[in-house]
Parts: sequence; structure tokens; C-alpha cells
Amino acid sequence: MFILLILGRGSWKMEYSTFGRHVAIDVWGVEFERLNSAEFLKNHMVEAAEACGATVLSIQAQQFEPQGATVLVMLSESHISIHTYPERGFAALDCYTCGETVDPQIAIDYMVSVLQPEKFYVKKLIRGVGELEVITPQVNRNYIQA
Repeated sequence: MFILLILGRGSWKMEYSTFGRHVAIDVWGVEFERLNSAEFLKNHMVEAAEACGATVLSIQAQQFEPQGATVLVMLSESHISIHTYPERGFAALDCYTCGETVDPQIAIDYMVSVLQPEKFYVKKLIRGVGELEVITPQVNRNYIQA
């Protein structure tokens, strides 16, 4: 969201809202193969970004040896990232979006439905409006793209 300020004599400037939502989730009990493919993760993270209405600007993906991957999807609205430990069945995933039009929870729900963890721990931070607000959101494990 932005506010257009008219300053007089034909000049103007835009001021953007600082409001943002940041969802972080630790997933456990994920199949090794799902966490050990940077390409698989990259493809699904782009789909997650598109599902929540975000604009993908760039993608960085790194496959590690002997296992593990890190993927960062830079969004116009901010980012989605994951770092995996396939040997432990663990991944740390987060999505941060600025403004009110893109909901990062949709991207997280999408990724949880893809990863199919046995358990997860999630928190949502409300940012950019003063003191950080921490929420424990509901996660839709069975997200189906419309």
C-alpha cells in the first residue's frame, strides 16, 4: 500500500506502508529426498510465491555435498527462504512480505503441503507498525492451489 503526497507546484512523492508479516516455520520429519533437492525446492518455492500473489525477482539455490540445500526467492515484496538438513529431516523456512496485499501464510501453507512434515513449529511476526507482535498462526497442511 502506498500514499501519494502532493507537495505543491506539481511535485509529489510516494510513501509506502511499513506494515509487513513474517512467518517462520521449523519442519521436522520430512523425507530425505524432499529436502535434498535444491531444484525441487526452488520449483515449489516459486509456485508458493505465485500462490500468495507475490512477484518473483530472482532465485538463488545451492545444493550442498554430501546433502542439504539453501534456496532464496527474492520477491518484490521481500523473500521466501529455506535451509535444509535432510539427514535430520529438518528444514528452517520463512516468508516475509511487506504491505497488505500478499499474505506470506499462503506460501508457508503451500510449502507445508509439499514437504509433508511429521511436525512443525510456526510463528508469525507483525512488523513495521511499532513493537513486534508475535502470533501462532494456524497452518493448512492440505493446501490445494486454486
